[in-house]
Amino acid sequence: MAPTQAQFEGAAAERRKELAGVKSGPMALVANAKVFGIGCFACLGGLLYGYNQGVFSGLLTMHSFDQHMGSWTADSSKMGWLTSILELGAWVGTLYSGFLAEILSRKYAILINVAIFIIGVVVQTTAVTGTGHSSILGGRFITGMGVGSLSMIVPMYNAEVAPPEVRGALVGLQQLAITLGIMISFWIDYGTNFIGGTGAGQKDTSWLLPLCLQLVPAVILGAGMMFMPFSPRWLVHHGREAEARKVLANLRSLPQDHELIELEYAEIRAQSLFEKRTLAENFPHLVRQSSWNTFKLQWVAIGSLFKSRSMFRRVCVATITMFFQQWTGINAVLYYAPQIFNKLGMSSNTVSLLATGVVGIVMFIATIPAVIYVDKLGRKPVLIAGAIGMASCHLIIAGISGAFENDWPHHRGAGWAAVVMVWLFVVHFGYSWGPCAWIVIAEIWPISNRPYGVALGASSNWMNNFIVGQVTPDMLTGMKYGTYIFFGLITLTGAFFILFFVPETKGLSLEEMDILFGSEGVAAADAERMREINREVGLEEIVRQGSISAMDEKMPEEKHREASHDEVSN
Repeated sequence: MAPTQAQFEGAAAERRKELAGVKSGPMALVANAKVFGIGCFACLGGLLYGYNQGVFSGLLTMHSFDQHMGSWTADSSKMGWLTSILELGAWVGTLYSGFLAEILSRKYAILINVAIFIIGVVVQTTAVTGTGHSSILGGRFITGMGVGSLSMIVPMYNAEVAPPEVRGALVGLQQLAITLGIMISFWIDYGTNFIGGTGAGQKDTSWLLPLCLQLVPAVILGAGMMFMPFSPRWLVHHGREAEARKVLANLRSLPQDHELIELEYAEIRAQSLFEKRTLAENFPHLVRQSSWNTFKLQWVAIGSLFKSRSMFRRVCVATITMFFQQWTGINAVLYYAPQIFNKLGMSSNTVSLLATGVVGIVMFIATIPAVIYVDKLGRKPVLIAGAIGMASCHLIIAGISGAFENDWPHHRGAGWAAVVMVWLFVVHFGYSWGPCAWIVIAEIWPISNRPYGVALGASSNWMNNFIVGQVTPDMLTGMKYGTYIFFGLITLTGAFFILFFVPETKGLSLEEMDILFGSEGVAAADAERMREINREVGLEEIVRQGSISAMDEKMPEEKHREASHDEVSN
């Protein structure tokens, strides 16, 4: 009986581990130091995204910034626009990121988005000349386009330059880089708030410096990417196979004829052929690799996800999961933490910024262990536990605020208790909905639909992110403690959604995923096409020869054991 695709992939993985000489884990990162360094460097894009998410919350409470913005920081609706316009730009950035990465390469797409990001930062700094809110709105929209696109392209680039044994770790670096950027931005805001004092004498540098500091990692990323390699997968997909093999060998620090390079190169070719033949079968009118066809493909392919009941169920899981991720209120906290802490009775802007800095620290720390246990405990238990934890924090904050918000000066302890609940809320998000929501929307799709399904889920994430950023100031002003009740109830609804509508996906093969979603045959057809391609590119032969070699290496040991057994018997 022929091995299943899963069994073949398992044999290929075992052969790869034998040839590499290391398993997954810290030692694999040490053994792949060059790739690890490239991945860390590329994740400066994630740091830019996180920094942008966090930096503006502190600026909104600075006296000098308030003087330049006029009514735009006094009016809650206008403040929402100043903050959320970044997410609207990021949503636009995700729409063109796939097209840009495929046509120009991942490397050049990163460079272009760094340039877009820098232009946005420069536009924002012109707010000091008297253009005020117009410069902030325009600059943050442009900056958002850059970070939104980078948030899609950087994980793709890291996944394609990394060997399988460290791929998950390098892709996971993106989320860690985002939380690191948030933490850094909060503490920079805290430090620069003292430039010229915290009152009327505060200098413009107090808010200009945090904005301008964004240029440092951006310039480093742009300059360094010029020396980074192209993605081997992109090179193969565009017919530059000799160059791809050379780049791959250089990334692994091995000669081009090494068996490990042969194996991985064959895998890359197989995946490229699979995508091209799937495209030819599903969208024959878009087979030719032109810029216009690539642009149209993204929309046509996403539209096809709505044409069958099983695929539509996957669409609902991806988009609604991302809806609930944003409506937990996490970005309401990240964008407006100083205002939230002021409303919870913090005695001054300085103290509220200090409490905001702690948010960055606890979120960063809480994200680290997430990758350790999520594959052991499963997605559903972690998501449900996180939702219940976050909802409980929201409702406790609402209770404290409802009881004491009119007399915080005489109830300092209650105010600090509410602040601790905000910190605990961030911890619950960091280990659960932060990383796990992205894991779920990535693994529920068949191989042939995965890029478009993930793009759809990401689009839902950014659009809901924008809406949350827009409405939160009005909610805090009008609903007061009701804001936390609202977010708490939605978060609890998210827990019920995961419990009753989202299947557990831990450890499931693609065929088993098909059964869960009622689309039997899709993954099987994908697997059959992949088996044909594996034979065509010689991957099956490489793995088979490796298995034979492994058996030959074991035979002397087995013969020795048999001889010893015969001696004992005699």
